[in-house]
Amino acid sequence: MIKKITLGLIAIFAFSITAIAQDINWVTMEEALELQKKEPKKIFMDVYTNWCGPCKMLDKNTFQKEDVAAYINEHYYAVKFNAEGNEEITYKDNTYANPNYDASKANRRNSVHEFSRFLQIKAYPTMVFFDEEGNVIAPIQGYLKPQQLELYLKVFETDKYKEMTTQEQFSEYVKSFEAEFEE
Repeated sequence: MIKKITLGLIAIFAFSITAIAQDINWVTMEEALELQKKEPKKIFMDVYTNWCGPCKMLDKNTFQKEDVAAYINEHYYAVKFNAEGNEEITYKDNTYANPNYDASKANRRNSVHEFSRFLQIKAYPTMVFFDEEGNVIAPIQGYLKPQQLELYLKVFETDKYKEMTTQEQFSEYVKSFEAEFEE
C-alpha cells in the first residue's frame, strides 16, 4: 500500500514538473533548413562548447524558462551547435567538418569546427539568427538572461531590425522595449 502511494506521489510530482518545464525543440541545421522549405521560419542557433560555463548557465537559466522555450518553438527552428564538435554540416552547398577533432578532448577545449569559423564565432556562447532563406542575420555573443534574449528574439522575428540603420535607432528600440518574459 505504501509502495503504491509513493509511486502515485512520484508520478504526480513528475507530471507537475513536466507541465511547468517546456523544452526547446532542438533540431540539426540540416533539419532546420529542410523545415524552412515546408514552413518558412527563421533559425535560432545556440553555438556552445562542452566546457563553456556561461553556455551551461544559458541552458539552465534561460532556455529552460517556459516563455523562452514557447516563443522559440513558435517562431523559430532551434539549432544547438557544438562549435568544437565533430558533426558534419552542409550549408549553402558547402560541407563543414572538424578535421582536427580529438575525441579524447570531447569535454575540454578542442579544435574549432569549420562552420564556427565560417560564421566568425569569436566567443561562447553565441546565438546566431538566420532569416527564412537560411542567410545569417546576426550573431549575438554572450550569456543572456531571458528578458535580454527576448529583445533579440523579437527584433529579429518581427523584422524590426530591418528598419534600424543606426546605433541610435537600436538604442532607442532597446530603451523603449517592454519585456514580457519572466526573469
